[in-house]
Amino acid sequence: MRTIRQSGLRAIRATALALVFGVAGCAPQFNNYGYVPPAEDLELIAVGSDTRETVADKIGVPASSGVLNSSGYYYVRMRTKTIGPLAPQEIDRQVVAISFSEAGVVQNVERFGLERGRVVPLSRRVTSSPVSDNNFLRQLLGNIGRFNPTAFGG
Repeated sequence: MRTIRQSGLRAIRATALALVFGVAGCAPQFNNYGYVPPAEDLELIAVGSDTRETVADKIGVPASSGVLNSSGYYYVRMRTKTIGPLAPQEIDRQVVAISFSEAGVVQNVERFGLERGRVVPLSRRVTSSPVSDNNFLRQLLGNIGRFNPTAFGG
């Protein structure tokens, strides 16, 4: 009789443990990829007087500069949410674009995001025309659904 009770208690414990792990596996997990400087750090950049070197000293050099477009710095941050075994979903993407003149002086500091699938400026400090490479920004921001987080090794 005692073994039947013990095996029944073991079965209940195993079921409870499986239930706990099952519920924990369904909790959403959030991951961040890339880097966008905070607004306080971007305020340190003086449009019209800072250069590539002083920007690099103040907020760092982005991973995408030089590779994608030599006219500016592009800082990109993406946030994904994963629930259980489902594929990760991108829930946020932001781009900070810092444009330089041919002399290497900061012309524009702009922050872009996505709202309902459309590129929207979140903040802008501009001395002349806005970022000239809008197609590049649209590519960076417009790939929702085609994002592969494993490509970033995160």
